[in-house]
Amino acid sequence: MTKRHEAKYKIDRRLGQNIWGRPKSPINKREYGPGQHGQRRKGKLSDYGVQLRAKQKLKGYYANMSERHFRGIYEEARRLKGDTGAHMIGLLERRLDTIVYRAKFVPTVFAARQFVNHGHVKVNGRRVTVPSFRVKVGDLVEIRDKSKQLALVLEANALAERDVPDYIEADHSKMTAKLSRIPGLTDVPYPVQMEPHLVVEYYSR
Repeated sequence: MTKRHEAKYKIDRRLGQNIWGRPKSPINKREYGPGQHGQRRKGKLSDYGVQLRAKQKLKGYYANMSERHFRGIYEEARRLKGDTGAHMIGLLERRLDTIVYRAKFVPTVFAARQFVNHGHVKVNGRRVTVPSFRVKVGDLVEIRDKSKQLALVLEANALAERDVPDYIEADHSKMTAKLSRIPGLTDVPYPVQMEPHLVVEYYSR
């Protein structure tokens, strides 16, 4: 088990929110942070602390990606015209592992990253093993024939706790998905409030 994979069990409690909306999240039972000092009373966060928390929450949601990669997405969004925060969300939602997760081909974002890494996914007929691969509107994402009956895939299909958002056209009989449009912040089904404008403020200091 990788360090990043282990971390997901602490992220919810450290942030004090069930950021993936999982029924089995530890925050459902223990609404305090991990570790021996987790139950201490917390003081009011500074502006910097609020911005940092927003950054940790958004970065953690997308499989706790590395700081270097997340900062790179911010820099790319900053170069685009318009709302930097909105562009960040659009870029994050176009990641191949995110599309696989949104389409309910796998149960978690962490599973989506591993699923792509292991070569179970094709884009426009070609196998892609890079989770951060940028999907374009209209690209056909599909699960390889040999992978369609994996227990992980069957489990995800049966999940009732989340729906496929309307910007993803998913066909579970064929195990295919298409990105129909680039979503805005209000289109993305986050279980908790995400604040990309605070992330922009954090990096703009």
